[in-house]
Amino acid sequence: MTAFPQLRLRRLRRTPALRALVRETSLEAGDFIYPLFVVEGSNIKQEIGAMPGIFHFSPDRLAEEAREIAGLGIPAVMLFGLPERKDETGSSAWDTEGVIQTAIRTIKEATPDLLVVTDVCLCEYTSHGHCGVIRDGCVDNDATLPLLAKMALSHAEAGADIVAPSDMMDGRVKAIRDVLDGHGFEQTPILSYAAKYASGFFGPFREAAQSAPQFGDRRSYQMDPANARQAMLEIEQDIREGADMIMVKPALPYLDVIRMAREAFNYPLAAYNVSGEYSMVKAAAQRGWIDGKTVTLEILNAIRRAGADIIITYHAKEAAAWLQGK
Repeated sequence: MTAFPQLRLRRLRRTPALRALVRETSLEAGDFIYPLFVVEGSNIKQEIGAMPGIFHFSPDRLAEEAREIAGLGIPAVMLFGLPERKDETGSSAWDTEGVIQTAIRTIKEATPDLLVVTDVCLCEYTSHGHCGVIRDGCVDNDATLPLLAKMALSHAEAGADIVAPSDMMDGRVKAIRDVLDGHGFEQTPILSYAAKYASGFFGPFREAAQSAPQFGDRRSYQMDPANARQAMLEIEQDIREGADMIMVKPALPYLDVIRMAREAFNYPLAAYNVSGEYSMVKAAAQRGWIDGKTVTLEILNAIRRAGADIIITYHAKEAAAWLQGK
């Protein structure tokens, strides 16, 4: 191998054009999915305290927001719903006139080409805040599956392009796939939260989605942060059950898991740059401790470099604008 002084690696870093020419990782607006929090009511656009720049929207305010997102070249949004009515089973999750079903129709009417991905989980809809049916103080895996399938079907019927189960129940991908196929939605893809960890980085999301569990925690169904090999088993199982795309969540503390998944599976791979990751950057930038733009783009590049094809991120709108020189 050629050595210094003939080999000078700095030669290819000398100018912006040279750096761009040899850049190994690309980042563009088309890589992003932008999460949206939808509440019942009208004329609501209210900033979420723990997530500066992120808002609760009522369905009637979504058309304008969707057009802005599409105009930035972002191809998809992911919807999280905050219903007014909650009960033990989360029955409002599959209400045909529910907050998410209404939001889907509003967005698809305003921006037909903007992909709508829906989060399929009961935690925002249950009175206890857990992701499934409670039996004897525990989340009953098998009793939860038909409810998740019913929820996913209602989203597909409302016009969702992709359904994304995030509950981490065993067998939920197969349950959803069977119900979708049985009702004529065999073309609706499933983006599985295949490796979702019981993470402290979800903190601000609990405020945004009003979904904190009323007792205990979610460690009996979300993954142990210490485990990586187990994540590959989770992903493999979801693929066998019919997942079309797979996800690792969170992203930054699990870049190694993203890399492992990229090397092990030839499937579209998403990573969720979660609320805590977003809020830490925003808080540090507001205090002047970091340059928010530089750090944000560095983080998003790192997630892509680790192997993610798709990044679900609250930074999507600002990052898309920065990448386009706006």
